[in-house]
Amino acid sequence: MIKLIASDLDGTLFKPHGVLPDETFNLIERLYEKGITFAPASGRQLPNLLQIFKPVLDKIAIIAENGGVVWRGGKVIYSNLMPQREVVRALDAVSKADGLYPLLSCADCAYYQDDNPKFVQTVKNSYTVCKRVENLKSISGEVGTVKISVWDEYPPCAEHGGIILPPTITGLRTIVSGYDWLDISNPQAHKGRALEELMRELKINRDECEAYGDHMNDFEMLSACGSPFVTANAFAGLKKYFPNELPSNVEMGVIKRLKEILK
Repeated sequence: MIKLIASDLDGTLFKPHGVLPDETFNLIERLYEKGITFAPASGRQLPNLLQIFKPVLDKIAIIAENGGVVWRGGKVIYSNLMPQREVVRALDAVSKADGLYPLLSCADCAYYQDDNPKFVQTVKNSYTVCKRVENLKSISGEVGTVKISVWDEYPPCAEHGGIILPPTITGLRTIVSGYDWLDISNPQAHKGRALEELMRELKINRDECEAYGDHMNDFEMLSACGSPFVTANAFAGLKKYFPNELPSNVEMGVIKRLKEILK
């Protein structure tokens, strides 16, 4: 029996342009009544997810920052912070690449330094709580950095920043998380590890967990659960590993799957 459902958001649950399907909250409440916890699992920051899912916060858990933070019951129950020396090393590598703009993602705020108008607007559109600072290296010594998010001015990121950065910062996890974003974090800071921590908290085994995703930053999460599904619009490289397919996010495949479970 399924007791936990973890779903990626952008490209998976969300319709295009980050639109949450109208039925989502009603379905979450019905799942909760049947003893099933729903967990949004996203690269978005925790404050943003708390705002989006405000009507059902007492019925869900949240995996934020691509697995760097897990929230449940009004508090952070797990986080995976980068050592400051590694933050500085990664920032140095990003600064040497053309068209890449870093942002420090922390549990309660995101910090950026560059004033490129397109980058600033993208940050403000994506982050509920963000702040510009004069020096990211300095602020990294004062705050706990969950990950470094990097905006790519020359997308798709998989063909630009996602190729340039990984060889320059070996020992860290560098993965494309969207069309124009990539994430840098500790090697074990991913959605899979976060999902395992959440299953431990809920005393749930992997066979009682189902997960949905569309991109390579969902790989570990899908691997950690007993019933993994990818959407029809998922990245081709992900589909090679997970044969179970849902309709695309445009067709609201996740919503259809939740309705099947509730039957």
